[in-house]
Amino acid sequence: MVSIRYTAAKVKITELRDKSQAELTQTLDQYKRELLDLKVQQVAGAAAAKSSKIRDMRKNIARVLTVITQQNRDTVRAKYAGKKHIPKDLRAKKTRAMRRALTKYELSRKTERQQKKDIHFGRRQYAIKA
Repeated sequence: MVSIRYTAAKVKITELRDKSQAELTQTLDQYKRELLDLKVQQVAGAAAAKSSKIRDMRKNIARVLTVITQQNRDTVRAKYAGKKHIPKDLRAKKTRAMRRALTKYELSRKTERQQKKDIHFGRRQYAIKA
């Protein structure tokens, strides 16, 4: 039986963020191969300790995929910075009501009729304050 050294220790996200896209892809392939080997050993009837290593390996793969996705989104976000239209998945989520609410500019607008009323009938001033 061939002995393979596993890197099942928890991977630090900060270490992954320093790597390039190519290095991350290479790391991902390595982790997937190790996971496959661990699953084969589990089926073959190896020790129960392998199940924790399998879990760690799956979590490591998820971390690498998360960093890859974040980097991709950052590059796309930089590409659309300052543009008028932004893809929907990059826009601010907020709430449905907040997204549909009037803008400050729209709130401040007045109709022509309201402007005339404001000019001709100013604010009333009272002698006694409540």
